[in-house]
Amino acid sequence: MDTGDKAKKGVAGRKGGGGPKKKPVSRSVKAGLQFPVGRIDRYLKEGRYSRRVGTGAPVYLAAVLEYLAAEVLELAGNAARDNKKNRIIPRHVLLAVRNDEELGKLLAGVTIAHGGVLPNINPVLLRKKSERAVAAAKEPKSSSKSTRSPKKA
Repeated sequence: MDTGDKAKKGVAGRKGGGGPKKKPVSRSVKAGLQFPVGRIDRYLKEGRYSRRVGTGAPVYLAAVLEYLAAEVLELAGNAARDNKKNRIIPRHVLLAVRNDEELGKLLAGVTIAHGGVLPNINPVLLRKKSERAVAAAKEPKSSSKSTRSPKKA
C-alpha cells in the first residue's frame, strides 16, 4: 500500500464527509437552559478571573443564575398576585426577597430602587391593651344630634 491509498481511505471513511452541514446547536440548548452559556463564557474570559476557564464552568454558572432568577420571579409573581396586580413592579421584588429567609440573606446589603421597605411597626411603639381600654373609656360617646349640622331657617 502506498501513502496515497491511506489518505483516500481516511477521507472516505469519515462520517458526513460529503453530506449536508448540520445546523449549529448552542451550548444553552445542549444544557437545556435559557441563560446564554456562550456569553457567560465570554464574560468569564474577558473578566480575567483566571487564566483558563473550563468548559463546564459557564454552563454551571448559567444554571445557577437561571435558578436564582426563576426563584425571584416566582416569589415576586406571588407578591404581585397577593396585591391584586398583573404586573411585577420593584415593590413586589423587594417584598419577595425580604420575606424569603435565604434570598434575604443573599441580598442583605442590596438596595432595590423604588422598592420601599417592609411594613413593620416596632411593638414598643404600640399601645398596650389596658391603655386602649382606658383611652376608649375617656372618649365621650358622640350623640347623633351633635354630629349633625344645625338646620338652616
